Amino acid sequence: MLPKALLHPVISQKIWAQFIRGEYDTAVFQAFKEVEVAVREAIQASPTEYGVDLMRKAFHPEHGKLSNSSLPKSEQQALSDLFAGAIGSYKNPHSHRHVSIEAEEAVEMIMLASHLLRIVDAQSVRPSLASSVD
Repeated sequence: MLPKALLHPVISQKIWAQFIRGEYDTAVFQAFKEVEVAVREAIQASPTEYGVDLMRKAFHPEHGKLSNSSLPKSEQQALSDLFAGAIGSYKNPHSHRHVSIEAEEAVEMIMLASHLLRIVDAQSVRPSLASSVD
C-alpha cells in the first residue's frame, strides 16, 4: 500500500519497519520529525528551534534561508504555510498525545512528508548551484 520506491530515501529508511508493523502513528511522527530535522540542519538553526516557528523562519518569504526568491511572494508564503501547517497538523499532535491513524491516512501523510523533504533538498541545493555559476 505504501510505495516504498517513491519515498524519499531518509523517510523510507526511518519509517518502513514501523509502517509494516502497523505502527502508523509512530511512522507518521518519525516522517515529519525527519522533515523538521532536515529543515533545522539546512538553515543551521539551534536544536532549541523547532515546530511551526522553525518552519516559518526557514521559509519566511523575505529572509527565510529556504525561501525561493524567484517565486512570487504569494507562492513563497504558500510554501511557508504548507510546511508550518504540515508540521503543526501532523507532527505536533503525535508529540503530545496518542493519535489513532488508519493505514490509508498514514500513507497520505508519509507521502506528504516525503514530498516536503524533497523540497528541502531542492531548496538547500539551490543557493549553492547559483553561486557556482557566477
